[in-house]
Amino acid sequence: MLSEPSAHSAVLAAGFSGRRHRLQNVTAEQSRAARALLNWSRVRLGARSDVSEDTIREFENGNRIPRNGNLTRIRRALEAAGIVFTSGSPSLNYPSGDAV
Repeated sequence: MLSEPSAHSAVLAAGFSGRRHRLQNVTAEQSRAARALLNWSRVRLGARSDVSEDTIREFENGNRIPRNGNLTRIRRALEAAGIVFTSGSPSLNYPSGDAV
């Protein structure tokens, strides 16, 4: 039986079959867009994800692909703050009635 996805879980719209999906890595564009939605600096994302600001900057500027562990930490930090990743752009998940 499938449980209701939590506000902090990734939503994988493409090909969802009810089975657990591996977390997909966040892209540089998604990271920038998610930070913009949260109004987070790279410093704040670094503190929340335990990934250096330099690594985040180089990643978002397209100069570096971080290790998978760092990409996972970035994604999880953004999801913990309410970001939901779909097959398109990231969105901010507001609790019901709190959307602006």
